[in-house]
Amino acid sequence: MSANIVVSVPTEELAEALRPSPDGVEITVWDMKDASPRETIDLVVPPYMSMKKIMPRLAGVRTRLVQSQSIGYEGIEDELPPGHVFANAASVHEASTAELAVGLAIAAQRHLPEFVLAQQERRWASRFSESLADRRVLLIGYGGVGKAVAARLAPFEVELTVLASRARFEDGMPVHGVERLHELLPEAEIVILTLPGGDATRHILDADALAALPDGALVINVGRGPLIDTDALVAELERGRLRAALDVTDPEPLPADHPLWTAPGALIVPHVGGASSAMTPRTVKLIRHQIERMLAGEPPLNVVYES
Repeated sequence: MSANIVVSVPTEELAEALRPSPDGVEITVWDMKDASPRETIDLVVPPYMSMKKIMPRLAGVRTRLVQSQSIGYEGIEDELPPGHVFANAASVHEASTAELAVGLAIAAQRHLPEFVLAQQERRWASRFSESLADRRVLLIGYGGVGKAVAARLAPFEVELTVLASRARFEDGMPVHGVERLHELLPEAEIVILTLPGGDATRHILDADALAALPDGALVINVGRGPLIDTDALVAELERGRLRAALDVTDPEPLPADHPLWTAPGALIVPHVGGASSAMTPRTVKLIRHQIERMLAGEPPLNVVYES
């Protein structure tokens, strides 16, 4: 009997995790490095972190849903061929990205990179550190990742202020509108960025915004690199006035000769917020939900764009 729904995933590992599939559903592997093996694939799951390279492969393929494995989708309107519905991976990466945001805060505050280097040199290098507890934290962005960060910060007894695109009261939390950014920055000892990319958020921390932060403030970015004016940040770091812990950069990947690598007070990790053992089971859960909804004739979850 032919399948009612054909689902393609980019790896055999993901295919095996989805099996056994419901009756009428066929799971096939397509890594999208070559042309589609079929004219029609109902649900296409592209490879992780490869959107710009592989979206043209969907030209001429009939789909009902393209299910990304990433939360971010900026620029998809320029990459996705006409005739497709695109969903992001909300629910997959929020927990892991929030873990990393808090981890970066602790690592930077407690000088863990310095202690690792001292260990490699077999050097006992005790020092006094800043706590995370009692710090004034400005969380910029209150979507899925922002809410996950706020939840994980609660046990650390920080003084949390939240800012987003519009003012509201949500989940018991007062959220300030973006128009108050420059008013709130001078009080922030730690800033955590969780915003998506795009024109509306580009350089939300520009030179003026960074200059408004107090001396010694820590800037953490787990959103998108272009949220920060990199040149302005490097200038502040080289003056020793600010510190930074970055999962994302602009440009990305960061070139080997970029001054951000060696800027004092910079901690850089290579865009690994969602890259944890939580990813595969949560991706499988999302794909299964999409299959169930497709079988039931219900609209898909997380649709963010239709080409």
